[in-house]
Amino acid sequence: MNNEYRLYIYAFLSRVMSNIPDRRFIHDLKNNQNLLEIIGEETKNWISVSDDEALHEALNIDYTSMYILNTQPVESFVLDAKNETLVGLQNPVMAFYFNHGFEVNMDQTELMAPDHLSIELAFVQTLIYRGEVKGQFEFLDQHLIPWVIPYMMGMKSMAMTPFYRDICDFMIEFLCADYEYCVGVQKGE
Repeated sequence: MNNEYRLYIYAFLSRVMSNIPDRRFIHDLKNNQNLLEIIGEETKNWISVSDDEALHEALNIDYTSMYILNTQPVESFVLDAKNETLVGLQNPVMAFYFNHGFEVNMDQTELMAPDHLSIELAFVQTLIYRGEVKGQFEFLDQHLIPWVIPYMMGMKSMAMTPFYRDICDFMIEFLCADYEYCVGVQKGE
């Protein structure tokens, strides 16, 4: 797996998890056959036969139902039954960001938690860009893998569209493969 591919996939997944899909996102997705093939055959077929307005409506309903109304993709919400977001360096993710020189300006985003999946994926993208392999491995090991894999397994059953069903599977497969890649790099393979 090369870093260019990894950067692209982390950026894409961060965007997928950040907010409801807008019309530009849908247009770009519809016109990227390579990406659609990677996401999944069911998604590729569904997107190719659906018009943009139908996709916009279905994807927005599904995203809202899955990631806003039922449960938000926030590490502390998933791992801690209190549904509290720890602030500042009390939040282990914020401490990790701080230790790696990653600043999250919460005033510049609609996301309300620094440990929202979208921000965590963007953080790994930054670590890849910087070439910080040890940080990538540690963040995957300590943060993403422990909660995202079971979270996505559970969320798949809630998905009403092929896109979000396939995204759940794709994210699990990609994160597991990327973790193995980082393990190999750490060992010098």
